[in-house]
Amino acid sequence: MSVATKQLWDNALDHLRELTGATLYRHSELEARVAELEGELAALKLVYNATTDLDKPSHNAQLPSLSRQTSSFNVSQDPLVLCVIDGDRLLFDPSFIERGYQGGRQAAQDFTKAIAQELLVQDLTGFERLSFWVTIFLNKRALLNSLRDDGAPAPEQFEAFLLGFSQASPRFLVVDAGPGRECTEVKVKEYIKTYIRFPQTLRLFFGGFDEAYLAMYDGLDKEDLVQKLVLMEPPSDSFPAMRRMSARTTRFDGLFMAEKVSPWLGRRPGPLLGISEATSGVVTNGGLISPQSESQGSMYATPPPNGSSEYLKPIDPTKPLHKQNPPPCNEHYLMTCSKGPNCKYSHDWYLSSEQLEVLARNAKKAPCNYLKNGLPCPHGDRCCWGHVCPSGARCFHLSKGKCWFKGDGMHPPIPLQQTVEVA
Repeated sequence: MSVATKQLWDNALDHLRELTGATLYRHSELEARVAELEGELAALKLVYNATTDLDKPSHNAQLPSLSRQTSSFNVSQDPLVLCVIDGDRLLFDPSFIERGYQGGRQAAQDFTKAIAQELLVQDLTGFERLSFWVTIFLNKRALLNSLRDDGAPAPEQFEAFLLGFSQASPRFLVVDAGPGRECTEVKVKEYIKTYIRFPQTLRLFFGGFDEAYLAMYDGLDKEDLVQKLVLMEPPSDSFPAMRRMSARTTRFDGLFMAEKVSPWLGRRPGPLLGISEATSGVVTNGGLISPQSESQGSMYATPPPNGSSEYLKPIDPTKPLHKQNPPPCNEHYLMTCSKGPNCKYSHDWYLSSEQLEVLARNAKKAPCNYLKNGLPCPHGDRCCWGHVCPSGARCFHLSKGKCWFKGDGMHPPIPLQQTVEVA
């Protein structure tokens, strides 16, 4: 057998081992998911049997009672009052943000009081206890850039405000949805569509509603779920869709900005504020753009003089991202680029949320230079580069000593459930 033929068989066997391990791991995941869904189905059947003889008006009238009955199928026995805010569209008043940490705690207290008063107005007082949760989803980088350009409070004040708000209660969460125009919107939609269906959810307050959420609202309306929904700071009555919507609405004077936040109008992705331009004394070239792009990017790109969208260039749809001329800079779009005008990759492309996701996936295929050189990565989980080899311990190139992921721990051992014996 020739050396070339033996190499082909070795490659085929390695590939087969990887496929077998991935299949077994996926099988165990699906088995666990099936068991979880069977438990949920049993609970839903009990609820359905209890409501099947009720017509729609009486069902709506008895919804609070049914919520209390079905809460026995869940870990929490208390009815839930949930609040979710699209922070890219609705933000607290600058008077709170300017006070930093203390302003965040005060905003949390005032907001809790406002929600409690609204529940009294809706006559929801027949419960011994209510479990109140607040979640704010936002794109921190875009929002910080927007506030900075508008002359709003400094980034440090905004960061401190978010910290104060989230630490006001263990049930108050601030979630950075990450880069991309639609990332926040997608997470808010999934949150609402998931939690509004929970039988113990008594009310779900939603702040930041606009036309982007109309399709979601129509879907909830068809399922008779909008009676649980309360729109905070909704658009004015001049907004055509508001005239046909049956969901409750409420406004809280002095809590939120009078005008909706619009971080995406005329913006381009910029550096992630709050991260130092020189987080370490180590000089690094930032890693490779991707394994496929090693020979690309000899041309230099100068960043546009300002953040206006007129300076952004559309991506050539006939070419993959790594073959654009020059390719987009991973660090600029996914975290922060310290090279400025000396960066050999472009900062001037306009990337959609889908293109940003592709860029992020490709970046993970190239090793982080800090870990590769045996140094701790100062960016941690925010690093756009790969901290582990995508092929893991079964990496074919590792066995030949040619894998780019050379640092310690970049080829973690295979979990037990993925281990297979090949005859």
